[in-house]
Amino acid sequence: MKRVCIFCGSSPGARPEYAAAAGHCGAVLAQRGLTLVYGGGNVGLMGTLADAVLAGGGEVIGVIPRKFIEHGVDHQHVTSMIAVDTMHERKQKMAELADAFIALPGGIGTMEEFFEVFTWLQIGFHQKPVGLLNVSGFYHSLLAFLEHLREERFLKPEHLQGLLVEERTEALLDRLAGFAPASVAKWINRV
Repeated sequence: MKRVCIFCGSSPGARPEYAAAAGHCGAVLAQRGLTLVYGGGNVGLMGTLADAVLAGGGEVIGVIPRKFIEHGVDHQHVTSMIAVDTMHERKQKMAELADAFIALPGGIGTMEEFFEVFTWLQIGFHQKPVGLLNVSGFYHSLLAFLEHLREERFLKPEHLQGLLVEERTEALLDRLAGFAPASVAKWINRV
């Protein structure tokens, strides 16, 4: 594992713990020599995360739609910035570059990015680990909903167990590095 794609909010959120966790996550990536792949922004948790990796001497690859560059939210100091035309291209490029994925707290965009790579893992489009950094219980409700999906037989237990969840960056990175994908078909009842 050399490159970790992190999805997170373009807002700092309501709690200072979110920004603190993003900064700590970035510092740990730099300490471990892991490259950050992210959405290229200079605002919210995205900016805090990238700044922390750079402050620690780490490498940061941003992937950002040109429309956002026009609005001036692109980070000017990343190691490498890749400009794309669409959000679809952005997600595809980040997925290609990354060896693993983490979702920190964030909004609808973070959820959409997380669910896409989690779905791709489930259906075998990639074999890369996917994790949630559950800062201050941010993902408790989502995890309860995923458990509901499992109970209602829309998500296999093996697939749910393949989602790595931790409250500490160090523990999550360790689990991502040791990840072995489940060898199980997606469909619960194949007729």
